[in-house]
Amino acid sequence: MVLKAALFSFNGIVINDEDIRQTLSEPILLAENLRPDRDDYMAVCLGRSDRACLKALLAQRGRAVSDAILTKLLNQESAVYQAWLESLDKLPIYPGLEDLIFRCRTNQIQMAVVTGVERSQVINALDRADLSQHFGVVIAGDQLSAAASKPAPDSYFQAIDQLNQAHPELKLTAAECIAIEDTFVGIEAAKNAGIPVVGVAHTYPNHMLQRRATWVVDYLREINFDWIGEKFGGTVGSPISDSSPDAEDPLNSTVI
Repeated sequence: MVLKAALFSFNGIVINDEDIRQTLSEPILLAENLRPDRDDYMAVCLGRSDRACLKALLAQRGRAVSDAILTKLLNQESAVYQAWLESLDKLPIYPGLEDLIFRCRTNQIQMAVVTGVERSQVINALDRADLSQHFGVVIAGDQLSAAASKPAPDSYFQAIDQLNQAHPELKLTAAECIAIEDTFVGIEAAKNAGIPVVGVAHTYPNHMLQRRATWVVDYLREINFDWIGEKFGGTVGSPISDSSPDAEDPLNSTVI
């Protein structure tokens, strides 16, 4: 068995934006004459898609809305998020991310983003951070129904399918991936898909992740392909076709 792909969550792993996401949900609730509550947000939103989050927050308060209205509210929320991104001189990208991406490339490990965030937000943030070229596959929240949001495994299955479409020679399976997650819901989604999980203590403390994830680290820079490789028989990385922009990268492992 070979480690062939790393599947990254987005908010909480790529970008530190959870506080602004909670803030963005508050005007929608207030417009519905509903009081925002941080505990409710933490309980029903962390790790879930934007659609599932907003639907759950409204349902908790006895409000059922149609899919069309939910989409309209999400579009409003997304516009505010995009404006927030544009207002920043530098995005709050997590320390160690670029180094981890480099080490994935060095080891010929394919990368994808698997998130419940709306696709336009993900693409804009990746473009602004000059990271888009590393993530040819992005599975986003608007590709999924609320019911298919994490902790359901659907988004991870889609990522594996799209990576195989992009690289047919990869013949990727769930057991040949790792997921990089920061929430209970995200960890559960990956495990439901049969994918080993690196839990990163960006959102919850280390000790709260230890019984849930396969491995736990405090920071992205601590992810070490030597000890991850032990689960894969010491084999990390898989050659890809010469047409890939990564084909010239060396195969030797870099570990910090």
